[in-house]
Amino acid sequence: MDAKVTWSSGLSFTGTADSGYMIALDGSKSVGGQEAGFLPMELFAIGLAGCTAMDVISILAKMRQEVTNFEVKVHADRKNEHPKIFTEIMIEYIVTGVNLDPELVKKAVRLSEERYCPAQAILSKSAQINHKITLIDA
Repeated sequence: MDAKVTWSSGLSFTGTADSGYMIALDGSKSVGGQEAGFLPMELFAIGLAGCTAMDVISILAKMRQEVTNFEVKVHADRKNEHPKIFTEIMIEYIVTGVNLDPELVKKAVRLSEERYCPAQAILSKSAQINHKITLIDA
């Protein structure tokens, strides 16, 4: 996998990777940016949410769970001093569906955490990762 960022001005960059898509990055105004794009650490959180979400939704489909809506939220706390790494992360899975089996949903989340999601594997080396599952009957 290859990725790059190309500088525009100030703290503004455009990021690209093998997929060919582009994404705007910028810094917060407090550090001289214009807030015209994602902060780089936000992309870590989005990447984590996307990685585990894709795992869990595909596992639930294989388990024949009838999911009608699915959302993954990530809240990450960071150190105050540099490097401001993540120290604690809460991943919340909000699963809406018909006759969902809570044990199967827990198993899907556990499989993502322990086996499939490389983002969790990497981030768990420096941060405590916790999980919360919210089930909603459609």
